Amino acid sequence: MGRRRRRTRQRRSLRREAARLKHEAPAAYIVKNGDVDAALATAAQVLEADYQYPFLAHATLEPQNCTASYAGGKLEIWAPTQNPESNRTVISRTLGIAPQDITIHLTRSGGGFGRRGASDYAVEAAAIAKHAGVPVKLVWNRADDIHHDFYRPAGFHHFKAGLDGRGAVVAFRDHFVTPGTGDGPASSAYAGPDEFPSRFVANLEFAASFIPSGVPTGPLRAPESNGLAFAFQSFVDELAHAAGRDPLQFRLDLLGEPRILDSTDDRYGPQPDFDTGRMRGVLELVREKSGWEARQKLPPGTGMGTAFYYSHMGYFAEVVQATVAANGSLRVDEVWIAADVGSHIINPTGAENQVQGAALDGIGQALTRINIENGRAVQSNFHDFPLLRINQAPPVEVHFRRTDNPPTGLGEPALPPVIPALCNAIYAACGKRVRRLPIEPQTLARG
Repeated sequence: MGRRRRRTRQRRSLRREAARLKHEAPAAYIVKNGDVDAALATAAQVLEADYQYPFLAHATLEPQNCTASYAGGKLEIWAPTQNPESNRTVISRTLGIAPQDITIHLTRSGGGFGRRGASDYAVEAAAIAKHAGVPVKLVWNRADDIHHDFYRPAGFHHFKAGLDGRGAVVAFRDHFVTPGTGDGPASSAYAGPDEFPSRFVANLEFAASFIPSGVPTGPLRAPESNGLAFAFQSFVDELAHAAGRDPLQFRLDLLGEPRILDSTDDRYGPQPDFDTGRMRGVLELVREKSGWEARQKLPPGTGMGTAFYYSHMGYFAEVVQATVAANGSLRVDEVWIAADVGSHIINPTGAENQVQGAALDGIGQALTRINIENGRAVQSNFHDFPLLRINQAPPVEVHFRRTDNPPTGLGEPALPPVIPALCNAIYAACGKRVRRLPIEPQTLARG
């Protein structure tokens, strides 16, 4: 009981700090257009909601590992790294070995999802091999792996939006609180100026504040987008219901007529423009393939939710059907995905597997968390950080919409929209709005 109370206190301390900061002036403005306060003052309806998502571990099936051999002043490494040049640089600086004397053999195995972009396990193996003078094979155990991750950062969003008498969005504000220092976010805790509905609402403001946490963070599959999509697309769903509108049609109406919008996010240099016609296309396709229009005929306790997201140059719209029992137990019945990644699907089987895997990965992310207690991760293995089980995995139906655009990647963009689509389906099924991840049965129970 005492341990459970300490975990609760840790979570509450982060929430309390986020709750305090949301009412203060933000550390930075991400985008500020129009006059949000004036638009809210004259809105027919004003909605506010707080959303939050936790730290997450990568929990790759193969824990971090590396084989290293040091002899004659030269180091040879065999590692499942996603970033071999970074490994070479960090090892060189840490151990004083010239970069040209380090050879790295890249073993594409074990899963990475962003975790193997770090160099800690390779540096450790190299240091042991240099000290011992013999080849070394280092394999972390599962507890080491989960306790010493670069976690997906937690995030807190305070939303406020206004609707006019016709149900149109006239004002939108987000105060995003996330790990960071000074006026900048921690690794992978960034929120950009182009998050939807930016560029689609005249009076719009995104701001951010930062909580020093000391927790190492880094990219997890669909970095940044995996948390942002949950928050933004769930709140957009709230606006649709408040307006009394079909949530999918509400999104189409917000997108408006097909057109090209310039990107305003230049953190990585010039970014691709956003094509509203392509996003409309996948929304219309998933509406058709999922049987969205017949959702009112579903049995009590079963509902459909939708969401869309643009990331890594991929346009994705998804529908989830879920059933929530009276005791709060959740079953994900089916997922439908419509994707536009250009004119050609180079490897159809591989493409379908990537999309299905990303969706199941996202559902798994929505069901678990990492708690930080006294500067350390509480969870240590699959008994308290469970991955999605086979009996929890729904069928995932994938449809590609071919368009006259260059082909793009598939490893990331299918994941972000499945989480809000699931949470929106839960609301449709039982009337319980999920604003805090992970999804927990006791919060869905109704009596």
